[in-house]
Amino acid sequence: MIHPISWEYVWPYLLAAFSAAYLLGSIPFGVILTRLAGAGDIRRIGSGNIGATNVLRTGRKGLAALTLVLDAGKGWLAVFIAGRLYGPDMAIIACYGVLIGHVFPLWLRFRGGKGVSTALGVLLALSWPVGVAALLVWIAVVVATRLSSLAALVAAAATPVFAWFLATQQTTEFAVALAVLIWLRHLGNIRRLLRGEESRIGSKG
Repeated sequence: MIHPISWEYVWPYLLAAFSAAYLLGSIPFGVILTRLAGAGDIRRIGSGNIGATNVLRTGRKGLAALTLVLDAGKGWLAVFIAGRLYGPDMAIIACYGVLIGHVFPLWLRFRGGKGVSTALGVLLALSWPVGVAALLVWIAVVVATRLSSLAALVAAAATPVFAWFLATQQTTEFAVALAVLIWLRHLGNIRRLLRGEESRIGSKG
């Protein structure tokens, strides 16, 4: 007879996976790269966000691209390692950990990014077809509007639909939580979009 695994046995592993993913997610690559490049504190530039879109406002396209790759990379790495070593349940725990680490990093007094690039890496590791589909939606909206925030909102809203058809129920449930998080992190952008005041990619504001 196979006995169910008790919560007392499992929770230390779940906590360890979440904590490790959180610490990885909390590395503020946008802040680190802009300082190393002599571009100042990214939190005092443009929107004050630490993500790739705001890094682009420094005029350093290479820095912005590297920020995007590293922010997505840490999401991918956390989920890939957890899933490869411990299976899909632990991968989901890592998904939440790395995203929360990016959005609420301890080192920046819990004022982090909006989670879009890291979410892309997470989705590519969790279910690459869903990640690719979300990325294509983001690209299409950016090409049409040059509005990164609108692209993120549309892609986030579409992700649960993609997950429903292309992935598991567990991934779909995570995609719903992810969409809610990204929309909440973009409330200020939504207000500016409604007023027609949102900055477009390539602008300095």
